[in-house]
Amino acid sequence: MCKPGEETKSEEQSTTDELESSINYRFVNRQLLAEALTHRSYVNERRGHERVPDNERLEFFGDAVLGLLVGKMLFTRFPESREGVLARMKASLVDEETLAGLAAAMGLGRHLRLGRGEERSGGRERRSLLANTYEALLAAVYLDGGSEPAERIVERDFAPLLAGIASGASGRDFKTEFQEAAQSRFGTAPTYALIATDGPPHDRRFTVAAFVGSEQMGEGSGRSKKEAEQAAARECLARLAGGVGAEG
Repeated sequence: MCKPGEETKSEEQSTTDELESSINYRFVNRQLLAEALTHRSYVNERRGHERVPDNERLEFFGDAVLGLLVGKMLFTRFPESREGVLARMKASLVDEETLAGLAAAMGLGRHLRLGRGEERSGGRERRSLLANTYEALLAAVYLDGGSEPAERIVERDFAPLLAGIASGASGRDFKTEFQEAAQSRFGTAPTYALIATDGPPHDRRFTVAAFVGSEQMGEGSGRSKKEAEQAAARECLARLAGGVGAEG
């Protein structure tokens, strides 16, 4: 009879095989893959058992790897674009919403090792958790196989998004657009207020609300206050396009 936990090993192996197939990369050091998929809630519940590292260190490194590889892709694909434009493109590509969507598309949530509490609270679908795990997985690939396989994953996932960037659907200065729209429609400039700060020191998440007068018009989150303000302004523009406006 299997000891507790042993009966799941073959199942875990089959699911990680499935994940490796989806990213077209086979790990040499499988501990790196296991670490990338391990949430701190799983580690906390296994204190007293074998030491299992969580994925926060990999997520930290993966953020840098992703920034480098997406920056390289934009630098190569848009040789005429200036630094400010490239920075806005990059910010829109590597935001939490995009990363979580890519993680969900590859079914990454199914492969996570979560604690029971995190599992019950819907951690497999939580946007911030999925985005962080995507970065951790990219870091694991980079450390295991070098920049080439990591770059292939980035190219596969982000190249299809570049058409929207090039056409102006993304990488826009939403704050400036919303300010101009608010001035024209309501005769006043919008204001922004920080309403929440979450996450560990190396992975802060800021939430900002945008107001026209006293009415809240939108809300957005990001890894910096500027990114959160851009996300809030984008939501405001969508509301205005849908015919929703400030009172009065």
